[in-house]
Amino acid sequence: MHMNVAPHLLTEDRAEYERVLDDALSTAHARPDLAGAGTRLTLAQLRAMTLNATTLVTSAAASEYDHFVKVREQNRATLGARPAENSDRPGAGPGVVAILTVMVPVLAGTAAVIFLLVGAVLRALAPTMVFGATLLTAGLVFGAVAAAGLLGAAVGLLLTALRNSPAAVRTGSAPDDELSRAREAWRRALLERGILPFLRDALAATAPPTGSPPTPQT
Repeated sequence: MHMNVAPHLLTEDRAEYERVLDDALSTAHARPDLAGAGTRLTLAQLRAMTLNATTLVTSAAASEYDHFVKVREQNRATLGARPAENSDRPGAGPGVVAILTVMVPVLAGTAAVIFLLVGAVLRALAPTMVFGATLLTAGLVFGAVAAAGLLGAAVGLLLTALRNSPAAVRTGSAPDDELSRAREAWRRALLERGILPFLRDALAATAPPTGSPPTPQT
């Protein structure tokens, strides 16, 4: 049996509507106001009736549902805008920056070691040779570059750790928290103002008339 779709109920939320309904039916035996569920009407019958009355049932929680959909769309728009904002920033991408941060200290350090070793050997073999002193100077320069690169990498790691701190995580998860609250408010309104009243009315319509004479026993 196909479910009627309310004008304001999106396709992606049909399953959520059915889950709320199934939860209500699974606990019907513990609700005094739903006495008769499973006897006067079976749970399958009540489920089919409620699905066919989706337009009526969901309209009771229309305001909460509209708020839930609005928050969800805003959350999706925010998440979709973040990659675009990052791609619009000028300069090298994060991958290039990370590679340079690692490679500069390594290459500069390697060059510094080579120049210092060769310069020291030349200086020991030929103290009067100017080229040896030049190599030593170049080695010291590359050593300074390597040290600066290591310092820059350390600063980058510190900034990354600060961005990923618990405070930043909490700030980033705020839209999700609001979305969860909006979804829960809709589910609660759907259950209390839509599904349960409909089930009570359906059971009341099948109740025997009050004060009717007992059926004669044969």
